[in-house]
Amino acid sequence: MPQNTPLIQNRKAYHEFFVLESIECGIELRGTEVKSLRQGRANLKDAWCSVDREVYVKGMHISPYEQGNRFNTDPLRPRRLLLHRREINRLALEIKRQGLTLIPLRLYFKKGRAKIELGLCKGKKLHDKRAVAAEKGAKREMERAVKSAL
Repeated sequence: MPQNTPLIQNRKAYHEFFVLESIECGIELRGTEVKSLRQGRANLKDAWCSVDREVYVKGMHISPYEQGNRFNTDPLRPRRLLLHRREINRLALEIKRQGLTLIPLRLYFKKGRAKIELGLCKGKKLHDKRAVAAEKGAKREMERAVKSAL
């Protein structure tokens, strides 16, 4: 498997939010969670991050590993993210000042370690979603017209 290939993506995040900036960080996992992730058995759909002194991802579901028996942990437990102190302080300041949200965008392995890409996001209003859908539709129509002209 090539490096940085996303195992799990949060497609809903791109629909619900404008992604202003993305940050790569490590994630603290327990043994059977890593095995479950390698099988691609996780869901970022309703996940979000809380920032205080540390950053935690909440609402991320990692299915229990089938051969894990008593070593499996709670699938929805909060998991700590590994960031430098100044990064945490900067994120906390931007979230507080601008009213932004920290959303996990994708989860992948890099050099054997689980990484999560966070997005500093601003929520979309209904009219924003409609505008993006109209823009995609127009782009698709132009591509069809070019293709049929050739």
